[in-house]
Amino acid sequence: MGRFLARNKMSYFAIRDVHITCVILSISLFVLRGGLQLAGVDWRRWKPLRFLPHIVDTVLLGSAIWLACLLHQYPFVNTWLTAKFMALVAYVLLGRQTLRAGTRMLRRAVFFGAAMVTVGYIVGVALTHSANWGIGG
Repeated sequence: MGRFLARNKMSYFAIRDVHITCVILSISLFVLRGGLQLAGVDWRRWKPLRFLPHIVDTVLLGSAIWLACLLHQYPFVNTWLTAKFMALVAYVLLGRQTLRAGTRMLRRAVFFGAAMVTVGYIVGVALTHSANWGIGG
């Protein structure tokens, strides 16, 4: 990555910062909507909570793809990115069930908890670049 950074330092750090900002916004918006859902509040009546997560997640995905291309690290090639990608799919499915109208409260709470554990795993993999967070080799 040394030669890469010498040529592309500015764009890498800018894209990385956009990605990290979107991660924080995306998780925060999910926690807000999930918390409101668990509290029985109809968050769908607030327009920004309906469309803003889609914008943030689109920018998040775009920045992730851009970083992967810049760094030449790809899911299904690099183990840690494969783990992150698979966990992301699980997080999206769990989040969808959490926010789905008509889901019973207990199930919703279980899906929300599982989604939060999954996103914690994703962040851990991103920080360590290791599917097992560098534990146990």
